[in-house]
Amino acid sequence: MPRILKVAAAQVGAVHRDADRQETLFRLISLLDQAASQKVQLVLYPECTFTTFFPRHLFTSQSELDTYFEHNDDLLSSPSTAPLFQKAAEYGIDISVGFAERTEDGTGYNTCIYFSASQGKIINKYRKVHLPGTVEPFSDPEAVNQLEKRYFTPGNLGFPAFRAPNLLPSSSITTKQSSGTTGLVERKEEQGKGDPVLGMMICNDRRWPEVWRSYALQGAELLLLGYNTVAHNEQLIRRNQQTGKLVQQSNSYMNSLFSISAARCGLDDNHYNLISGSAIINPEGHVLAESTTKDDELVVAEIDLEECRQGREKTFDFGRHRRTEAYARIVDQVGVVEPELL
Repeated sequence: MPRILKVAAAQVGAVHRDADRQETLFRLISLLDQAASQKVQLVLYPECTFTTFFPRHLFTSQSELDTYFEHNDDLLSSPSTAPLFQKAAEYGIDISVGFAERTEDGTGYNTCIYFSASQGKIINKYRKVHLPGTVEPFSDPEAVNQLEKRYFTPGNLGFPAFRAPNLLPSSSITTKQSSGTTGLVERKEEQGKGDPVLGMMICNDRRWPEVWRSYALQGAELLLLGYNTVAHNEQLIRRNQQTGKLVQQSNSYMNSLFSISAARCGLDDNHYNLISGSAIINPEGHVLAESTTKDDELVVAEIDLEECRQGREKTFDFGRHRRTEAYARIVDQVGVVEPELL
């Protein structure tokens, strides 16, 4: 049975450090308006959706830094963010949004959430685990800094997959109790049915295959990835959108799932060149749709989650082919340890 969704990446162009929050919010809602006109059911926004990517700057004023953070409980009520969720609920479109989160104890996280329009609430949260960059800025005043390690704490929520309700016309299934089951592996006849199984990651997480596999082992059918990526950073690494897309394509294939990536791109502050490359990829690693600009752009595709079965029941049937007894090094070791010299 086909399990068809119409999904979109809401790519966002340049957002400068002095950008007006309400103007940026208007742009985000305009993308949602376009999605509604095309009958899209799920829209992904980029990392740190509501502001410029502030971790490239060194802030000496705590009060100025605080203006870039949101309190999770305030997302649905703050005038700087709430109208986007209200419009999503009005249209009946689920959205995933990235933001800088400040908890009650003052901890900062690079976070994204999933808002279910049918439920009228946030149903899942992810905090970025793989923080790139440095704590201190580079000595070169012309350098492009990446200070996520200064402003954020590594995520503490792991990689929980979740089901998004009411996206499919009929997703209810009848399950049968099975005696002797361990609960570790879902019954085969139930896999690939019901509400879509989703997962979220943020920017640098996409370069770590462990993230993708963790979600795939929970049956994730669609992964959502928002990012802000500088094209050229001599102190760290040079990047281009083709490399970013290659990571997305290869991991989608190796885990038999769809993925959507949404970029914050363009020339921020007329100095910071961010790659675009927003794309929707199928379980064979093929590009279904991708951005053609470095501006605000809605990238749309219709996907059939049933296509995840091809890989999962054959080449990447984890239950039959994975050999965990051979993988201990992956979780027991952090840095590189080479064999001894001859």
